[in-house]
Amino acid sequence: MQKLAQVFKALADESRLRILNIILASGELCVCDIEAIMGFSQTKVSRHLAYLKRARLVDDRRQGLWMLYSMAKPKSEEHRQLLDCVKAILEANAVTKRDVARLSKNIKKGCCVTFTAVRPNSIPLTLKLN
Repeated sequence: MQKLAQVFKALADESRLRILNIILASGELCVCDIEAIMGFSQTKVSRHLAYLKRARLVDDRRQGLWMLYSMAKPKSEEHRQLLDCVKAILEANAVTKRDVARLSKNIKKGCCVTFTAVRPNSIPLTLKLN
């Protein structure tokens, strides 16, 4: 029960929900990409990502100089159901839709690293460029 409470605490912040949403939409992002989309400082983004990581909602990996963040695999059926619900709610929200639109524009311009150097062929279907 304690782990579930930690997940809900992590979800109880607008900034963390927005960050989760763009990670869900992209598959994987670096801190620079999140900063550019949300207009947050590197410190603020890193602090929220650390919180999400402690709650086991996101995973990270190092790629050269960059730390890349992706959604963590659900640890249980309850966890999967919760993430599915959160994803559906976020996809319908006006603020998070704007964030995904900014993400799409940044991808077209060439994001920091994720889609231009590390994984150039991995643009999500929802953000395929014409």
